[in-house]
Amino acid sequence: MTCRVILIAPAMTPSLRRARFDDGDSIEKPEAVAMSLPAAGEVVRSPSVRCRETAATLGLDASAEPELSGLDAGRWRGRTLEEVGTAEADALLQWLTDPGAAPHGGESVRELCARVTGWLDRTGLAIGRTIAVVEPEVVRAMVLHVLGAPETAFWRVDVPPLSATEITGGPGRWNLRLGQVGG
Repeated sequence: MTCRVILIAPAMTPSLRRARFDDGDSIEKPEAVAMSLPAAGEVVRSPSVRCRETAATLGLDASAEPELSGLDAGRWRGRTLEEVGTAEADALLQWLTDPGAAPHGGESVRELCARVTGWLDRTGLAIGRTIAVVEPEVVRAMVLHVLGAPETAFWRVDVPPLSATEITGGPGRWNLRLGQVGG
């Protein structure tokens, strides 16, 4: 047997649409959220409003997992990339190119990756299926970990709303499964 983790990105929100650092807004068009998912032994989610609402709309009774929180953008929370780029161009460039930088006073990409991959490797010690409704940056961090890719590749992974990513295996032997989820 193996561990399977299905990662579901949240539905579209005004923040995602405007390239704005999450500010706790609700998902758009919850009636349009539909996805066929297999049964799971555990169902968890990022603590954000959009992940809570996406999970509920999918009919998932998911518990909040603090380790799966999105990246803490510090003082940039609620601002768009354009606003930050205009006001703090050098800081934004540093943040986008240096995984250890956190000029916003929040969390660095490196810190996020360490937190999220720690959760994945602990979860991988159990056999069975976990469904996790998580922020796009959490998916990015796990994909990098599974592929052994450098943290500098973080921003090169696109995670569309309501996309599903499946990770199988366990610590030290993870695999990324593309295509239909749950087969």
